[in-house]
Amino acid sequence: MQIKFVSVMVPDQEAALQFYTNVLGFNKMADISMGEYRWLTVTSPDGIDGVELVLEPLGFPPAQIYQKALFEAGIPATALISNDIESDFKRLKERGVVFRGEPQRMGIISVVVFEDTCGNLINLVQPHSNNAG
Repeated sequence: MQIKFVSVMVPDQEAALQFYTNVLGFNKMADISMGEYRWLTVTSPDGIDGVELVLEPLGFPPAQIYQKALFEAGIPATALISNDIESDFKRLKERGVVFRGEPQRMGIISVVVFEDTCGNLINLVQPHSNNAG
């Protein structure tokens, strides 16, 4: 078995596509009409081949409540890995991304949370080797 799709819930698929492509730098992979909504996925140019992030329409009322509760509690919906968190932090901040603080070292990772403009918090994480200072 393998992980192929991971979803984030979004209230506006087009706005989410613009954020994830134009701001984060992801590439649109699939865009298939499904009636009122779309099967809409993006991939990371630095990511693992074949893994797609689904920009999942937030049309189910309980999902809307869940997304809002996660956001208000400060719980990230998912995490993205960075090879250079300081550079990514600076680049994304210059593009208007709202961060919830500065990157912090936490043992073998550095982490910072940002808002994706779609009602989600996203963890940006940089793993460090065990012997790195």
